[in-house]
Amino acid sequence: MAHVRSADGTTIGYERSGDGPGTVRGRSGDGPALVLVDGALCHRNSNGGRALAAELADRFTVYDRRGRGESSDTAPFALEREVEDLAAVITATGSSASVYGISSGAALALRGAAAGLRIERLALYEILSATETAEQAEQARVLREIETAVAAGRRGHAVRLFLRLVGLPRFVVALMRFLPVWSKLTAVAHTLPYDLTAIGAVDPELLPSSPRWASVRVPSLAVAGSKSPESLRAPTRAVADALPDATFEILPGQDHMVDAAVLAPVLTRLFTARTAPTRT
Repeated sequence: MAHVRSADGTTIGYERSGDGPGTVRGRSGDGPALVLVDGALCHRNSNGGRALAAELADRFTVYDRRGRGESSDTAPFALEREVEDLAAVITATGSSASVYGISSGAALALRGAAAGLRIERLALYEILSATETAEQAEQARVLREIETAVAAGRRGHAVRLFLRLVGLPRFVVALMRFLPVWSKLTAVAHTLPYDLTAIGAVDPELLPSSPRWASVRVPSLAVAGSKSPESLRAPTRAVADALPDATFEILPGQDHMVDAAVLAPVLTRLFTARTAPTRT
């Protein structure tokens, strides 16, 4: 476990494995390290990227986004602060890195690439973003409700609002309150506005169709599960279409809770390729 200080003074906790050149299981080389960016309600010790990292690489870094796990937080929040956090982690792990992000973490990784961070290759799994104006308006409405709930100390209500927004049935959300995971979710409920901001709930320029993604010219791969709803596949496909050097792939039998052992070989193709992937 190590820490790095972001530009605004926030301390970001990260976990790194491996001291030598960047390697991916089954193939060694001198490439960059791999940084994993988790999605909403996740951090290293709670449904985070450790399982995928163990499948992927001998040298990897998993970090706690601000306000979660071993990372501190600094007000007021702005999406640029999370981009600076990612930049600090990349710098701490080497001069550049390959980056994988899932859900809102994918949106953050994409934003970082557009901001010019030293990202060599980019992998995105199921960006949770709107593709229509009505969807964005609903996300903005829920964002305001979550902010109100967090300010009032109603963390459980904030989590319920978010889980219903992403499509979990009401009875499933109700049952989750009685599971051990519920306390872990509510512990990071105050960071949900960060996730909704990252996916473009209040900024049309962050949506999958945004022209700003044309500046992201690194080899990229966007992946979605065959069992996921179209509301997750569509924005991921749209981002792949918007990126100049990206491919889109459907992962059979997978949903948003993707199996690390199934996803790892797909990502390995990107991270170990000698040349950039060819658009299909």
